Amino acid sequence: MLSGALLLAGCIPAAPTPPSRPVAATPAPSPAPASPGFERQSISEVVGGDARPTWALKSVTANAVRVAAATYHVRPGDTLRAIGEMTGAGSEAIAIENDLSPPFTLRAGQQLRIPAGLYHRVGAGETGIGIARAYGADWGEIVTINALSEPYILRIGQRLRLPGNARPASDRPVDVGARAAAFTLDIDDIVTGSQPALAESARPAAASTAPARAATTAIASPGAFSGRFQWPLSGTILTRFGPVAPGKVSQGINIAAASGTPIRASADGVVAYAGDQIAVYGGLILIDHGGGWVSAYGHAGEIAVQRGQAVKTGAVIGRAGATGQVQTPQLHFQLRRNRIAVDPMKQLPPR
Repeated sequence: MLSGALLLAGCIPAAPTPPSRPVAATPAPSPAPASPGFERQSISEVVGGDARPTWALKSVTANAVRVAAATYHVRPGDTLRAIGEMTGAGSEAIAIENDLSPPFTLRAGQQLRIPAGLYHRVGAGETGIGIARAYGADWGEIVTINALSEPYILRIGQRLRLPGNARPASDRPVDVGARAAAFTLDIDDIVTGSQPALAESARPAAASTAPARAATTAIASPGAFSGRFQWPLSGTILTRFGPVAPGKVSQGINIAAASGTPIRASADGVVAYAGDQIAVYGGLILIDHGGGWVSAYGHAGEIAVQRGQAVKTGAVIGRAGATGQVQTPQLHFQLRRNRIAVDPMKQLPPR
């Protein structure tokens, strides 16, 4: 991101294990597309009795405006953010269009190309996922065309360039069921698009070792990570990383486990997500370890942590189950670095 993005650091203290909560089993896949479950209750994102996922707690005002291509002549004292405000275009998009790089120093008389496009102005508490959903757009594409980067915290007033096919709900035929079914999420969407937007001068909240409830504000990521992971549980490897069938690729490994087997954090970190909004994985926990590293734990039958909770290596974060689109108890385990899934077997100790 540009000047609005903060480089975050934090120390992760030890975390006690809170009581586990059961995750409802997800039926086996059917020929119809699986709904991401925006309208149903989550067992983990409970805040004041409201169990909606974080990205649905704040509705998005579809305020996008269309900006025509233009040329801007830089004046003394201009900043990239101010030029974005004046033209209606996003400062990220202007930087990309003009091959500018940090610290984005401008000089009087310089000519900048203002890229045409549809731009959304981010409101307080809005999330990337929520914005994408409001326009029927793909969040991953928004990340790419705006060159967003870690920690993926949007800033109030930031202008996001939307894909060419983006349309607010008011401009499209209203079919709530079809919209929910068509709007699918994956792990990368949650990693990059679930943090609520903050004011320019605000800082994300620090992780808590024992939060009373799931955090609904932006949470600070750990500042660094050693790159050392431990096994989340022991068991037979059912599926390995990589191609598993024609046209199908596993982005992690699946480990057989008896129902109720403790799932342990593979390294120190902060819980970025705990819930069941991605139907294929059922109960899912994501831990941000800092340095671009994220671990994922799917098919959990119980979840014992909340978003915004600090955890230590080996802490029990849930228990194995057969939720999501699997028939037998197991754990789907992923490791990601800078949004890219990597082979967990190359990062875990040999056994």
